[in-house]
Order: sequence, then structure tokens, then C-alpha cells
Amino acid sequence: MVAPLPDRIRPQTLHEFIGQQHLVGEGKPLALAIQQKIVPSMILWGPPGVGKTTLARLIASYSEKPFRVLSAVSAGKNEVRQIVEDAHPKQQKQRSLFDEPQSISDGIILFLDEIHRFNKAQQDFLLPYVEDGTITLIGATTENPSFEVISALLSRMQVFILNPLTPDEIREIIDRGATALEASITDDAVDFLSTYANGDARFVLNLLDNATRLYRGEITIDVLKNTLQSKQLRYDKSGEEHYNTISAFIKSMRASNIDATLYYMARMIDAGEDPKFIARRMVIFASEDIGMALPTALVVANEVFRAVETIGMPECQYNLAHGATYLASAPKNRSAGDAYWRALGDVQKHGNLPIPMNLRNATTTLMKEVGYGEGYEYYTDDDLLPDNLKGNKYYQQGE
Repeated sequence: MVAPLPDRIRPQTLHEFIGQQHLVGEGKPLALAIQQKIVPSMILWGPPGVGKTTLARLIASYSEKPFRVLSAVSAGKNEVRQIVEDAHPKQQKQRSLFDEPQSISDGIILFLDEIHRFNKAQQDFLLPYVEDGTITLIGATTENPSFEVISALLSRMQVFILNPLTPDEIREIIDRGATALEASITDDAVDFLSTYANGDARFVLNLLDNATRLYRGEITIDVLKNTLQSKQLRYDKSGEEHYNTISAFIKSMRASNIDATLYYMARMIDAGEDPKFIARRMVIFASEDIGMALPTALVVANEVFRAVETIGMPECQYNLAHGATYLASAPKNRSAGDAYWRALGDVQKHGNLPIPMNLRNATTTLMKEVGYGEGYEYYTDDDLLPDNLKGNKYYQQGE
């Protein structure tokens, strides 16, 4: 069985590694760690196909420590326990608190792919082995580790951020893959692929591999498109990219940039986002950002949400586009929301201050006798807030 192209041309030395020069360039932290064979436990955080697995393998090969690989998708505590026991069979018994810690040089490197898939209990299980050096843990994740990795484990590891590969770096990888396949690829196909890749080397190499298997002769743009059929955007509805994209959508509406608004909305829809989620965010935006500048924006946003609920995909894309364009082009005024948050700040600061007597509801004779509701007919603005807050102005019209 022939191995996939990404595995066949995986770099065997740091010199062959493409990209991430901020980490592996001369004098950079991972390059120094590898050269000095001082490898800390670490998390490699970055999008798919940027070299996390390759880098972990290179680190292990230079360190000359035993190397084990697990995927957090399918592995659990039993697999970790077996790796530890294989490395130190004499330590299968419960260790005493007074035992000497192991030498780091005696440990192993465990590469845990998709570490964010391990639950809290599984991550807790790793802690003592990472702490005493039995395991030098290299975790790989596409998700923000500050959200997905428990703080106790995170504090014992260094986080290195890997960037999407640049178009020029992708071109180098395309050239290396085409050479390995003994395939000819046109210049415009290289340009297309380097832009289309979104910085994902694995995607590029798998597409090249499939194209040469399916078609004979030169690789052109048409060959790539026929092989590809449809683009799958990198988008996880529970992950960071989800929040990044909805944030960009909202900020584009806030900036009154219709083109950017529609672009980010199209990205979400094309990636399979629930259209009702987008519509809900538009309803919030209508009050939060447009507010008093155009109060009817809330009516429009609500009607868009109802249309999306009633009609559904794919036709509701017209409703979403209509609503997003309207909201992006509308004037903006956050004064109502800002005023509310100022008022809430005073509530939280001062607690439940006594309500002025003239505003209290006199539902009994006794209440009337002690002054509830007295003077309500003649109140001024200064009579409406508790004594400690008289004169406070939360709402600033036209803000």
C-alpha cells in the first residue's frame, strides 16, 4: 500500500522544514531547544496542515528520546498508562511521595494529537507524568489552548503558535510534491493552488496526489477543480474559527462596510452555519449598534429572523443578504445600550438604594399615611432617582 503523499515527503531534518521561521529559524526558540536537546513539554497551536505533527517528529528525532504517538480522538488513560509502563516497567507499583524524581533524560516524548479532545479527567491523568519528566508531552491543537487545556497542565507547558503557511511557502511544498509524483503542473495551477490552500500544506499535497491518480498528463486548473469538486472551508461551529468569523461579520456591519459584511456572512453559510444563529446576531446588532439612530432596524432584523425560521435554506439566503445589507448601511448609535450599562454599573456599585417616596405605589391606607406616592403629581427629574444618584445622566442623546 502506497503511503499518502504528505507522509512520503515529510521532512526528515529541520533544514527541510518549510515555514514557521519565527519558531525554527536561526536563533529562534524551538531551533535552540532542538540543537541543545533541551525539549520542554509544549503545545503546538495552529490551523490544520501547518507542520505540527512534522515538527513534533523532528523534535523527537533530534532529542533521541523514545517517541510515541496518540490521537486524543481515540486514545484515553489506558493508552497513556501503557506507554508509561512500557517506558518504565519497574515502576508499575504505586510510587511513594518520598521516591526520588526520575531523570528527564530517562523519559519519553509523547505526541498527543488534538489534545483539546481529552476531557478534564484525562488531562489530569497526564499531570504527574509531565511534572516528574516521565513524559515530555507535545500536544497539538487547532483550538485555543487557554480554553481547551486545563490550567494545571497548561502551566507546565510552553505554547508555541504556528501560523498558516504563506503562498510562497505553499509554492515550495507544491514543487516538492510535484517532484515526488514526477508530475508536471502549470504555473497558473500553482498560483491557483497556493491561494486556494488557505495555508494548509496537507490539503495541497492530498489534492495533488488525488489529481495525479485520477488524471493523466499535466496538472491544470481544470484538473484541480475537477478533482476538488467543492471547497471545504476551515470552520468548526464550536471552535475558535466560528467566533472569529461571526466577530468579523459584526464588526463589518458596525463599520458600515457592506462588502465585508456579505463576505463573512457568505463564509459562515457556505461552511454550514445555522442561518438562525446569524439572524439572531443581527437582531442583537439592531439594538446594540443601530439603536436610536434608526429604531425600525429592530423591526427589520426581527422580520429577517422570522423569514429565516419560516423559509429555511437555501432561499432564506436572500433574506439574510437583504437584512445584513440594510443593517450595515444604517446609521449607528449605541447610546441606549451604553446608557443601560452605566445604570447597571450604579446598581452593582450601590445596591438597592431606597426608591424615592413619591414614586412608591401606595396600595394601602397605611402606605399613604407614611408618605408613599406623596408629591408624585409635582415631581421633577431630580425627584426620580434615589438620593445618592440625583443628577446622574446615563443617556446621552446622539452619542
